[in-house]
Amino acid sequence: MADFQDVKVVTDLLIVGGGMSACGAAVEAAYWAKKNNVKVTLIDKAAMDRSGAVAMGLSAINQYVGLKDGQNTVEDYINYVKQDLMGIARDDLVASIARHVDSTVHLFEKWGLPIWKDENGGYVHEGRWQLMINGESYKVIVAEAAKNALKEINAEIYERVFIVEPLLDGDKIAGCVGFSVRENKFYTFQCKALMVCMGGAVHVFRPRSTGEGLGRAWYPPWNSGSSTYFTLKAGAEQTCQEIRFIPVRFKDAYGPVGAWFLLFKSRATNALGGEYMVERKAELENWAPYGLVKPIPANLRNYLGMLDVNEGKGPIYMRTEEAIQNIANQYKDDEKAFKKKMKELEAEAWEDFLDMTISQAILWAASDIQPEEKSSEIAAAEPYFIGSHSGGSGCWVSGPQDIAPAEYFWGYTNMSTVTGMFCVGDASGASSHKFSSGSLTEGRIAGKEAVRYCVDNPDLPKIDDAKVAELKAAILKPLDIFEANKGLTTDPNINPNYIRPKMFMFRL
Repeated sequence: MADFQDVKVVTDLLIVGGGMSACGAAVEAAYWAKKNNVKVTLIDKAAMDRSGAVAMGLSAINQYVGLKDGQNTVEDYINYVKQDLMGIARDDLVASIARHVDSTVHLFEKWGLPIWKDENGGYVHEGRWQLMINGESYKVIVAEAAKNALKEINAEIYERVFIVEPLLDGDKIAGCVGFSVRENKFYTFQCKALMVCMGGAVHVFRPRSTGEGLGRAWYPPWNSGSSTYFTLKAGAEQTCQEIRFIPVRFKDAYGPVGAWFLLFKSRATNALGGEYMVERKAELENWAPYGLVKPIPANLRNYLGMLDVNEGKGPIYMRTEEAIQNIANQYKDDEKAFKKKMKELEAEAWEDFLDMTISQAILWAASDIQPEEKSSEIAAAEPYFIGSHSGGSGCWVSGPQDIAPAEYFWGYTNMSTVTGMFCVGDASGASSHKFSSGSLTEGRIAGKEAVRYCVDNPDLPKIDDAKVAELKAAILKPLDIFEANKGLTTDPNINPNYIRPKMFMFRL
């Protein structure tokens, strides 16, 4: 512990995280900070270029409302979210994001993200709300825009610094403490407003992947629940923690199924060839009214498939070969056009994974699976605690003043019940289906509000140096324990005096 150098940073607005919501906060906060002489600082436990849920890439933007084109309305999107979550969502928070998300997508395109276009120059939709993209470098492009915005105001960026505990001044957030993951440095940050963008929680439940695949998950394995821990320790009210998102994904490599269901119009069948969505349709009546809406809520679709598996009719297969053939058959009277279309569809099938889940493409190649010739197994993943995708867990935050009920508004949009602490992305609850574009949009909304909070509250909250010293001792204590006891066994992983993080994870 004595080897750790103390570093103290004082700022106005502190953004903690480096994913999509943090990048949105950085872009918008930088704009308003410049106008109001507000100092902004960003901390990321990794490196922003490949940090967060979109780190590996993405093949589609899952939230685009299409307001300008008159395709949909904000109310349409609210209804979609509430149907899929079976009623559990806050209209004001969903609307707050939906009414601004299109401008975020247009920013992505301006920054250089390739979005698929049709012959008329319009966006190619995967489904009603989704746009197809060439997204291998999605996060790199967005991170570059965020870093450029911060550089314009000479903001500081601290990468590879892991934030652990909040610091409070009474009922106000005053900062946080953490450590470098590369150097022996202990950091204390003092701020007027703090934005929590630390991601969701993975590996709370045992994943399907074991052995050499340990650590593979659908959601980023490095999302360790920091948002929940940090906000709970600060005293923030939580919501929707009972919503655990369980996605169906291609087995073993966790490749996403969205493009296959929505773009390729594929069916999923059990091992006997039965289509559970058809054969078990009557079961949906037991879940009225949500079992009778279109599209059927994701959790009910998953449930019907799991009933088949429980009855011994598994495994479940995505009929990739059938889907590709059905689309190509539209050109069967023209052999040249048919071959061209088959080649195009095959490329799209592989690109879906090369853009976002490279391991799935590697598994297909290693297993000699050609998606146009053979079905692939799909399975339910383990549960995740997230607020940004199809989950709802996170903090209870203030809605926007113009549309939130009076009891849901307390001064600043996306501020938690802890004064000065804003929550976005996975950290904000009851506002599901924001995905990547909506998370960045929520970051933009909160970034502007957090700057306004700093202007309205110019006094810097106090931090207790004794409390900081106490936290430093507690955070670094495991290193002291390891150093003192590592020589008592021949294997440092097995020791009666301590437990290492990997074994702790197993025991969850």
